[in-house]
Amino acid sequence: MTLPRIPFGKPFIVGKELFYIAQAVMSSSIAGDGVYSRKCQHWLEEHLGTPKALLTHSCTAALEMAAILADIGPGDEVIMPSFTFVSTANAFVLRGGIPVFIDIRPDTLNLDETLVEAAITPRTKAVVAVHYAGQPCAMEALKDICQRHGLLLIEDAAQAILAQSEGRSLGTIGDLGCLSFHETKNIICGEGGALLINNPALIDRAEVIWQKGTNRKAFFRGEVDKYTWVDIGSSFLPSELSAAFLYAQLEQAKRINAHRRALYGKYLSLLEPLAARGLFRLPLSPGNRPENGHIFYLLCSSMEERTALIRHLQQANIAAVFHYVPLHDSPAGQRFARTSGALPVTNTMAGQLLRLPLYSEMTMAQVRRVCLAIQDFYLARA
Repeated sequence: MTLPRIPFGKPFIVGKELFYIAQAVMSSSIAGDGVYSRKCQHWLEEHLGTPKALLTHSCTAALEMAAILADIGPGDEVIMPSFTFVSTANAFVLRGGIPVFIDIRPDTLNLDETLVEAAITPRTKAVVAVHYAGQPCAMEALKDICQRHGLLLIEDAAQAILAQSEGRSLGTIGDLGCLSFHETKNIICGEGGALLINNPALIDRAEVIWQKGTNRKAFFRGEVDKYTWVDIGSSFLPSELSAAFLYAQLEQAKRINAHRRALYGKYLSLLEPLAARGLFRLPLSPGNRPENGHIFYLLCSSMEERTALIRHLQQANIAAVFHYVPLHDSPAGQRFARTSGALPVTNTMAGQLLRLPLYSEMTMAQVRRVCLAIQDFYLARA
């Protein structure tokens, strides 16, 4: 008998999404910056502790806004990991900037803070901290480096909603933070994101950039008698339909993350005996706990073993996938970026990492089934 397929992930509804969308449709406008946009932004400001949140139509858009706020121009350099999604680099390349890739740590798979200063040149403008799988980068060390060298610290917190570092929400520690609400994330609205402006000096300009380069927000607050074009910008706002869906998800955000952390913990408890035998490596995180349960992964002994395990799981009707192809190995990465030093950890981890199914509607029974299939694979090879 063929067991039902366990997908790698799936979009989900948790509460009043459809009701809020209907309310938005019946309102006077479904364009951006309406009632639900403001509700979402207030939620993010209140629950994350940022002075200003602006919804965007994607995390990519938030990163592009961050690049403008960082005044990135032709030849300016931005330090970041190569082990990340293309948007992290693309946002700065679009402004003429040059991504400078450094290696990652073998424990959190985040950029190695001890390599940052060696990568700084007179053209460096910013450092981008990517919180892989919702695990925090070494933010205090990065803040210290950026303050001493006069650099902007930007957090790519696409995977890190409600994750924390020393009591502070990821995305709120650097000058700017970028969130994702793509359907693959913990909290979703199909496509969506947010820019968190933590440096108060950047708030006014961020609003202008967000409003297509106009001072429209100041006009509606009564601060100017008319609004006009005052800076560069673009249409970064999501529609009210996306914001309405998102607000329903945010209302349940803590419950969603709690369930994902429980699934993560179940994976750990079931797979630790196999990991203790040296068959593979489990995620290592500060305190060995999932911050928001966004990704659960294994580190296989080789790319060949990973490929065989993916095939075995597919035969068991279970979807499991690898993750990033390092950007420094990509055609565009070699064209638009450069590396600082060798990247041996990045290359190794990219070839060994295997992500297991983890999504909001997943059950503990499904986690056990995945783990049994993994056990069968390794016992057959023993």
